[in-house]
Amino acid sequence: MFPSHLLGVLLAIISALLYGSGDFSGGFATRRSNLFQVLALASLAGLAFLTFSAVVRGESITSWRNIVWGGLAGVSNTLGLASLYRGLAIGNAAFVAPTAAVIGAAVPVFFGAVLEGPPGIFQLVGFAAGMLGIWFVSKSPSETDNIGKQDLLMAALAGLGFGGFYVLFAQVETGSVFVPLVACKIVVFGLALAALLRRDSKLPSLGGNLVAVLAGVLDAGACVFYVLAKQFTRMDVAAVLSSLYPVSTILLARMLLKQTASRAQWTGVLLCLIAVALIAI
Repeated sequence: MFPSHLLGVLLAIISALLYGSGDFSGGFATRRSNLFQVLALASLAGLAFLTFSAVVRGESITSWRNIVWGGLAGVSNTLGLASLYRGLAIGNAAFVAPTAAVIGAAVPVFFGAVLEGPPGIFQLVGFAAGMLGIWFVSKSPSETDNIGKQDLLMAALAGLGFGGFYVLFAQVETGSVFVPLVACKIVVFGLALAALLRRDSKLPSLGGNLVAVLAGVLDAGACVFYVLAKQFTRMDVAAVLSSLYPVSTILLARMLLKQTASRAQWTGVLLCLIAVALIAI
């Protein structure tokens, strides 16, 4: 029988691959629409996908507690995305993006130690290697090193938002998958729609930006695999492995857009692979 921990590791890796593919698609989609239009369209597509999946599976509302945790996770995820977009727009992207990613991975590690006890030594070393790898992979070599208070604030808020999503969704009861995620996406879509209305921007049609639709479906799928991973292994293990998504984003950019990766980014990829091996032990 396949060990449950290794099954959780495998599911979390699939989650990371889907998250990275979704981020790549979302970044590509912003070439045709503004960020909040992409976020709204992607969350609407993800909501449709998750609702359909819940109906097919026959999953019902077993507990309003799960709905609340899913909704809170949606608020946290939206905070992370909005802060990241804001930081990338006005600040030092080479600092904001990797710092947010590392904080997003560190938050569930801290709460995992508090809620589930400290992990094993191999996993601790794997967490450290993974966070260092995320930093290197996410860091752009083309930006300056000027870091301001706004950069620190936006990076911290983005990281706390992403990490909070992992922690909050980990509180959902085992066996409940799609319904809490539907609640999460409803919140994300509502907040994105409110941001569009505030800016007097309209929501594009589902066929107006198919790449954004693809990004939403991929992100929803990544969330599903994270939730499943959490049901077979520790929260911190599932969260850190899911946070390795920048690796697949970089690889897709190299394969499809012919973008060159720096030596530091390849070092980060290697560190992330080492992290996976250590965490899986």
